[in-house]
Amino acid sequence: MALTGRAALLAALGSLPVGLLEPSWTGLLAVNGALGLACAVDYALAAPVRTLRLARSGDTSVRLGEPAEVHLTVTNPGGRLLRARVRDAWPPSSWLPGTEPSASRHDLVVPAGERRRLTTRLRPTRRGDRRADRVTIRSYGPLGLLSRQGTHTVPWTVRVLPPFTSRKHLPSRLARLRELDGRTSLLTRGEGTEFDSLRDYLPGDDTRSIDWRATARGHKVAVRTWRPERDRHILICLDTGRTSAGRVGDAPRLDSALDAALLLTALATRAGDRVDLLAHDRRPRAQVQGRSASDTLPAFVNAMGILEPELVETDSRALVSTILRTAPRRSLVVLLTSLDAAPVEEGLLPVLPRLTQRHTVLLASVADPHIADMARSRGTLDSVYDAAAATQSQSRRRRTADHLTRLGVHVVDATPDTLAPALADAYLTLKAAGRL
Repeated sequence: MALTGRAALLAALGSLPVGLLEPSWTGLLAVNGALGLACAVDYALAAPVRTLRLARSGDTSVRLGEPAEVHLTVTNPGGRLLRARVRDAWPPSSWLPGTEPSASRHDLVVPAGERRRLTTRLRPTRRGDRRADRVTIRSYGPLGLLSRQGTHTVPWTVRVLPPFTSRKHLPSRLARLRELDGRTSLLTRGEGTEFDSLRDYLPGDDTRSIDWRATARGHKVAVRTWRPERDRHILICLDTGRTSAGRVGDAPRLDSALDAALLLTALATRAGDRVDLLAHDRRPRAQVQGRSASDTLPAFVNAMGILEPELVETDSRALVSTILRTAPRRSLVVLLTSLDAAPVEEGLLPVLPRLTQRHTVLLASVADPHIADMARSRGTLDSVYDAAAATQSQSRRRRTADHLTRLGVHVVDATPDTLAPALADAYLTLKAAGRL
């Protein structure tokens, strides 16, 4: 486009009389005059930028790690052909490192009175809302010598949601749930608190489950079977204070907690339980309540998308008060927080009895696998010191977990890769035992 115009200009200059091109004042003035006239004409023929009309469409949400497409429609209402270079600016975390220049810039040609659509492909690297910045358009004339440039603000937001990588563990936990619920053929069934049916005694059955009246009426020993409780209330509480900002591997602890909460939510809603969400540090950051079974998981994912760790100390007293207001009846409270000794002993332990008196409490925490690797390291003096420090850290963590257990709290302490399935297994164990 621009190269063709420049070639035409050079050809025109080449056709000037030889005398005008000689190194003299007259020749220089003639050439400069011709160039100035060409630039003026080129600028005048460039389509104006301010009058362009821009609109957006496309994806409004995407899971972290997946691509999203946002379309930008450019309408040229004027009478000149638009030849332009367009930069569709977004925050740096909207693309993989190093891919932004090629992904955000587009060449565009729009005839007078027509419109064209550009597609910007995003691949966000962080959760949260990604908002479009300015659209910068540089409009060239037919010679490509001068250009007009302007910016437009075209709002658009793409919400980057948690990736829910623990979804792969859901089929196996649902199979176990079906076993507990008695929907598959097993020798034994769940020990929940709701009576289900009678069946013949089989070797290995608990003799306390024998129904002596039914046995007396029949000719075989009959045992009672139970099914797990349904329609129980579960409140998932995410601690978004400073301890959730600590990075384990490549992600903050909060991201691992979100993933575990999503797996538990998907499993509990399939089990017929009602699940609510509370994110809290010094004050509530997100709250989802009273959603139907089909709407619970999407609502959780949407609310979790904008959660970020806050660099403040969690107010445990305010957290417990909010939980008691949110769940006035007996519930399973799943608290995803830290097991570090200082925040637990100074913040949570003094107010924990208020919670355990009314609710069943399950505390889940993200453990750093690097600490376990350090504890096993040997060979050099530095590695021995590292191992001693890691062992001391593990010991303090175990003491804190034991203290919570003595207070009636069920504790799950697992690495990021195993936290979600471990929390789901703890829920199924409590459900099978009728302790929700």
